[in-house]
Amino acid sequence: MGKAGEELAVHSLTASGLKVLKRNYRCPKGEMDIIAQDQETLVFIEVRTRSSAYRGWGEESITFRKAQRLRSIAAYYILQQGYVNWPEMRIDVIAIRWLEDNPDLMWIRGAL
Repeated sequence: MGKAGEELAVHSLTASGLKVLKRNYRCPKGEMDIIAQDQETLVFIEVRTRSSAYRGWGEESITFRKAQRLRSIAAYYILQQGYVNWPEMRIDVIAIRWLEDNPDLMWIRGAL
């Protein structure tokens, strides 16, 4: 289900005009699902797909610790890429509720 959620997220991002730069970026700090470019803004995206609210919906599952990890991964990526100046950036969350065959996507821009 996670892969299908990421595919749906990528489709939504590209349809909205973002350019996907990396998927499943891994570094010593952890993994970022999607890294994209929104005009001049570098966007780091965490995708959360759920089929029930049993353990909370995707948007509810970002803990303080997870948010810190996502910020660390973003900073690591920027340093690794050798940016001369710190780029404009944001961290988004795409929460997908996949109930039966009808996924509902909620894109929270600047969530963190």
